Amino acid sequence: MIRSTFLTVIIALSTLYAAAAKETFISIETKNSSMILSAKDGEVLFHHYGGKISNPESFSGYQSYRRADYGTDPLAYPATGGRYFNEAALTVEYADSDWNTELSYVSHEQENIQTNVTRTKIHMSDNVKDLNVTLVYDAYWDSDVIVCHSEISNNGKKDITLRNFYSSSLPLKSKKYLLTHFHGSWAREMQVTREVLTNGIKTIESKKGVRTTHTENPSFVLSLDTDSWNENYGEVIAGALAWSGNYKISFQIDETDKLNILAGINPHASAYTLKKAKTFVTPEMIYTYSDKGAGQVSRNMHDWAREFGCYDASTMCPTLLNSWEGAYFDFNTKTLTDMIDDVKEMGLEMFVLDDGWFGSDYPRNDAKQGLGDWEPNLTKIPEGIGYLAEYAHNKGVKFGIWIEPEMVSPKSNLAQKNPEWIVSSEGREKTTIRSQWMLDLSNPDVQDFVFGIFDNTMNLAPGIDYIKWDCNRHVESFGSSHLDTQSHFWIEYTQGFYNVVKRIREKYPHVIIQACASGGGRVEYGALKWFNEVWTSDNTEALSRVFIQYGTNIIYPACVCGSHVSAVPNHQTNNVTPIKFRFDIACSGRLGMELQPKAMTDEEKEFAKKAIASYKEYRDIVMHGDLYRLSSPYENDHYALMYVTKDKKRAVVFGYCIKYQGRTLIPTFKLDGLDPEAKYSVKELNVKSPKFWGSGKTLDGDWLIKHGINPQLVKLYDSGIWLLEAQE
Repeated sequence: MIRSTFLTVIIALSTLYAAAAKETFISIETKNSSMILSAKDGEVLFHHYGGKISNPESFSGYQSYRRADYGTDPLAYPATGGRYFNEAALTVEYADSDWNTELSYVSHEQENIQTNVTRTKIHMSDNVKDLNVTLVYDAYWDSDVIVCHSEISNNGKKDITLRNFYSSSLPLKSKKYLLTHFHGSWAREMQVTREVLTNGIKTIESKKGVRTTHTENPSFVLSLDTDSWNENYGEVIAGALAWSGNYKISFQIDETDKLNILAGINPHASAYTLKKAKTFVTPEMIYTYSDKGAGQVSRNMHDWAREFGCYDASTMCPTLLNSWEGAYFDFNTKTLTDMIDDVKEMGLEMFVLDDGWFGSDYPRNDAKQGLGDWEPNLTKIPEGIGYLAEYAHNKGVKFGIWIEPEMVSPKSNLAQKNPEWIVSSEGREKTTIRSQWMLDLSNPDVQDFVFGIFDNTMNLAPGIDYIKWDCNRHVESFGSSHLDTQSHFWIEYTQGFYNVVKRIREKYPHVIIQACASGGGRVEYGALKWFNEVWTSDNTEALSRVFIQYGTNIIYPACVCGSHVSAVPNHQTNNVTPIKFRFDIACSGRLGMELQPKAMTDEEKEFAKKAIASYKEYRDIVMHGDLYRLSSPYENDHYALMYVTKDKKRAVVFGYCIKYQGRTLIPTFKLDGLDPEAKYSVKELNVKSPKFWGSGKTLDGDWLIKHGINPQLVKLYDSGIWLLEAQE
């Protein structure tokens, strides 16, 4: 009996040892990429993200020759504790003041959650504490995108504190890492910066709370084994975080020259109490890989965004006139109805009434008062908003209106009635930006109020088609009278914002909503899950928009990027540019106008009519086609891009001269992306005298790919648009 029991124990131990020694491989696949992880000796290791690996078990027995006891192995989700000493994806402080977490593999499963989308879940637990972590990877086969997040569960009997709680960890190994990221400020968003990473930590982050994408954007492009950018060649990874609050993306190269990328919510001032039996779900981090250069990772990201990442991207956004730069706060009913008449006359499809339409006790006649009091100003518009909407609809024109529901003016009834709703720290001054405070969206009562603003605005008139949602400040002197734990503010504000927009979409699924946020302040995939459009920048000056839109469209598709024609001299830069150049820039995104039509000359109005009409011929290509960047404004005196339909039967090319040239430097734009077997008719739009000798001809696709077009763009602000159509 004793011998039998002894043998049973030996067999059991042997079985456990064999199971522990066996390496379990986890393969996450898209059409052209593989992500390979494995579980061995309890640890979940990350082996590969890149080109297809046909047999993941080729990594079996792989030796990095690192010391096993030195803490440099590429863990899939490294935690603070044990041997790991680099920046961790997860840091937990337990109730007994233990800061160590050592995650071990439990199990994993894979399932198809919709057509061509596979979800992989990897379950891990701490060896000592009742803490579980699930890594979730959604693989989008067709677009070559993998979206990941983590779920952190406290299964213990006491609350714990999360200090780090990143969405993902991505270890990579390469000879060189060229990082492209996007910095800026108001009116100069998404400026491109490229730098070769060196040992240490490079961080992209925001601590502004809201309107977080002005200074940095939570996205990047990483070119591997090179120190130069290439559109068509080389291994490239792009990433973007879907989160509208504080974020942090860090790139750490350790002493083995291994790069680890951590991405997620910024832990700054955000120690998060995770109560027992609760789970914290991190935001999604989006990755895509290509071995065909930076152009392909952009096209991958755009494909995914249009189908999965942006709200109703299939809806064609109407061309519009926004009242802001044409009227500012100074308008009455006739001002607006005249603008609606001009919308109809020029062939635009929608009129949007911007700031200044509300406030009774504190009329919104400037930016100093009225926010929070959303009743219409009947002194300005005695007939009411319903009259304007009906006037527009009777003209066959859609109607939109501006709100800024997260904000409140000190001079408002709301601020006097509900001071506890204002973001502030008790005993400290409530600081203002643009003469306004922020409402505390971590408070459910405020969430109800903000939803009510939207709901009541929609009820001002039947059939309001469009809401411009602005947000003109960030968080200062943070604090909430609602929250017991102030370090939760940053996270709960963002979650409160999502609660509101989710309710809005449940009730108003079809209204078009723009995330304005001072222009460029919410250009990220967390907001785009609920918004149809972002206002790319308050800077509408065409030359500035070359650089803003170039950077933005590396990560975000044109179908979500508002791009408007404004007056000259430009109100932000005082620059004067030709109307054709302004239209040719704006037509590469979601076309709108931002001026007073009454101030336009007859010649300008006539050109606008033609440009708007021609835009409608090809906007489907811009909205849903593949983007090819033909010439970079950062490296060349000319900027050029092309959109091509998926079947390669139609394309539209945009070209611009952005520096003085003279007559000798003629650009050549090779039209990558066309079908080499097709023949394309070439039509230059909105010109009396074509800039390209091939305009009006039919040219071979193969020839256009290899030789391209060489338009005579020799003077500053020369520009052109060419429509290409395959001939049967």
